[in-house]
Amino acid sequence: MSDLRYDKRGVSANKSEVHSAIEGLDKGLYPHAFCKILPDVVGGDEDYCNIMHADTAGTKTSLAYMYWRETGDLRVWEGIVQDAIVMNIDDMACVGCVDNIVLSSTIGRNKHLIDADVIKTIIQGCASFLDGLRDLDIDITLAGGETADVGDIVRTIDVGYTAFARMPRAAVVDSDINAGDYIVGFASYGQATYEDTYNGGMGSNGLTSARHDVFDKRYATKYPDSYDHNTSDDVIYLGSKALTDVINIDGDMHTVGKLVLSPTRTYIPLIKRILNEVRADVGAMIHCTGGAQTKVLKFLKQPVKIIKDNLLPIPPLFKLIKHESGLTYDEMFQVFNMGHRLEVYTRTEAAALRMIDLASELGIEAQIIGRVEQADTASVEVHHEEGVSTYR
Repeated sequence: MSDLRYDKRGVSANKSEVHSAIEGLDKGLYPHAFCKILPDVVGGDEDYCNIMHADTAGTKTSLAYMYWRETGDLRVWEGIVQDAIVMNIDDMACVGCVDNIVLSSTIGRNKHLIDADVIKTIIQGCASFLDGLRDLDIDITLAGGETADVGDIVRTIDVGYTAFARMPRAAVVDSDINAGDYIVGFASYGQATYEDTYNGGMGSNGLTSARHDVFDKRYATKYPDSYDHNTSDDVIYLGSKALTDVINIDGDMHTVGKLVLSPTRTYIPLIKRILNEVRADVGAMIHCTGGAQTKVLKFLKQPVKIIKDNLLPIPPLFKLIKHESGLTYDEMFQVFNMGHRLEVYTRTEAAALRMIDLASELGIEAQIIGRVEQADTASVEVHHEEGVSTYR
């Protein structure tokens, strides 16, 4: 996929236009923190701060629509709920907010295509996911939300959430990455103890690319509501796979559609444990979403070189996407998490090893994936089987 193809699909890996638009806006109390942090406008206490975060499941809902229509499997919508919630709460967890979060939903649907059973599954799926988090000692309260029939502007369905929290400023993790730091990467794939099935590691970024590069042209005709007809036909559904094709992963068979729809793993139970045990040694936590392995460049206080030269194995899903798309590794590591979607920067090796142990207790593979060195210009180096990709 060239930049031109990505642009032609109407999407952006790095959201450069958005970042340009907000460049002059107030960045909050901690300009380099992973989330914007506001003064305590709710309580008026200078020792506290407020965080509000909004996000959606993005174009992943389009693939869920296709898979549901193809198979009748309503459970894919539970995954979409998780995607939209996790894209909020895991960003907030990266600044130390892991409890007492209030959540509200915003769902816009085309009623002609998305029926009442889907809406019911989404609403009940949210309640079920939050119950599971409470069992893991994560307190999140659902405040309700808005579900609107807006078929004139929404092709199928859009599922989003807004999250709010009030927390002590002393608990904030303000990104502070320095030469000498160790980088710990935490797998996005596999099966955590709190997940009920294998997770391919997809998350909620790069779905436009994955959907059109992996799946067959037949879906353009069969599900014309699944894509924007302003997009050139030469970048629509270019792959060879059917949604229900299966691949073998460690002896288990998985449909390609469900693999790409793997719900965005939440790391918040792990992050809470890390903060409880080694908070003083945490320099930064980065949720590798938009921009993927280059995301960290947005949260540096001074120029350093981020060297990722011991990455976790690339899981089967991303190998499949690379094969189907023909993407270079330079592009893959900017669009997809490629196997780890959380990385923590820490001062000491002892803290890094303790984080790895905590992850193992939750069934999440983790390892020291790299280090930070002094530099005159900020950059990220990603080492892979074809060489080194450098980003600035």
